[in-house]
Amino acid sequence: MAAETDNFSELDQFDRKILAALAEDGRLSITDLAARVGLSKTPCQIRFKRLISDGYIEGFKAVLNPSKMQLDHIAFVEVKLSDTREDALRSFNEAIKKIREVEECHMIAGRFDYLLKIRTRDIGRYRRVLGERISTLPHVANTSTNVAMETIKEGWDKFGSSLS
Repeated sequence: MAAETDNFSELDQFDRKILAALAEDGRLSITDLAARVGLSKTPCQIRFKRLISDGYIEGFKAVLNPSKMQLDHIAFVEVKLSDTREDALRSFNEAIKKIREVEECHMIAGRFDYLLKIRTRDIGRYRRVLGERISTLPHVANTSTNVAMETIKEGWDKFGSSLS
């Protein structure tokens, strides 16, 4: 488990290069990773394992193509709760995690309480998810939907220049 004192600014240039390389291609072998960042295999592997144990790397996963899976419809839903006391927030948080169409859920400081990213096959399926699942969640007072017309950029862009 990561220590409370871990700090991104404490990473050196090799750690940052390792993170950037893995963010770009999480399937790199240790040998290829070491070559890419300019280290020999053993020191690279030690740093790699430390970055995992310190919590900088949380895991590895495949990046799926939503279009191939017929999940092209994206809606962003603003959710306003009727109650924002801690028990109500906890209840909503637990329930929203069970809806598979919810790709992202963020608590927001503003005119609404949560912003959801919902991915479905089409508007009909979205309407059912909204009406039958999201609107019936604990403490939901109202929702407002914004439908994405086109996705220009999606995902975290490999840290950009912040790791260099």
